Amino acid sequence: MKTVLITGTSSGYGRATALHFHEQGWNVIATMRTPRAGILPESDRLRVVELDVTEPASITAAIEAAGPVDALVNNAGVPSISVFEGTPMAQVREVFETNTFGVMATTQAVLPQFRERGSGVVVNVTSSVVLGHMPLSAVYKASKMAVEGFTSSLALELAPFGVRAKTVQPGACLTTNFAARATHGVSPDELVPAPYAPWAKKAMDSFTGQELFTKETDVAEAVWRAVHDTTGQLRFPAGPDAHWLAQAK
Repeated sequence: MKTVLITGTSSGYGRATALHFHEQGWNVIATMRTPRAGILPESDRLRVVELDVTEPASITAAIEAAGPVDALVNNAGVPSISVFEGTPMAQVREVFETNTFGVMATTQAVLPQFRERGSGVVVNVTSSVVLGHMPLSAVYKASKMAVEGFTSSLALELAPFGVRAKTVQPGACLTTNFAARATHGVSPDELVPAPYAPWAKKAMDSFTGQELFTKETDVAEAVWRAVHDTTGQLRFPAGPDAHWLAQAK
């Protein structure tokens, strides 16, 4: 029976992915920065482990607690919706610490066992923002584009050892708490300087008025496909809006 370690499983895509792999018979190591009871079902094939991807000691402890794994899904991330001019650099660094450096650090921690075993797969969850030109996402898109570049090169490094690396690109999902977390506790008005306000409102209205959206289950199924893919495909759009953007690109 195979084992997957998934980061950021307390809600949204991560929780849906943990449930999907569990339903398909896998052992699941579901990691959360702050573990809470009742989020995932109790099962002898599902274990919740504490993991803060921005803390090296936390990564080391989680990987040791997990034991051997066959797949790593780097899903943990922080959102950001803002006008770049109004975004504090401290917030920029916070986004990159989780979305980019956290992915790299967690990946680096599992690679020795994958390389030595001659098998394994890393799936990095990015975003459909990498597929098109989207406003109010400069910082978020930059953090996810970095992971796309990282993964494409990593895949080449790992191929001689039989280890694979993929990305999953979720579209916009209205049923996650992305928007609520995207301002990092800062008033939206502070992140949108007054001269940008009319344009920002128009951009947000256009976004919320689109007809195609992604469901959490779309992402879980795309991660499942990515983990099992042996064709060499690198990127997996998830959700109808992401697929539309990928085809239009």
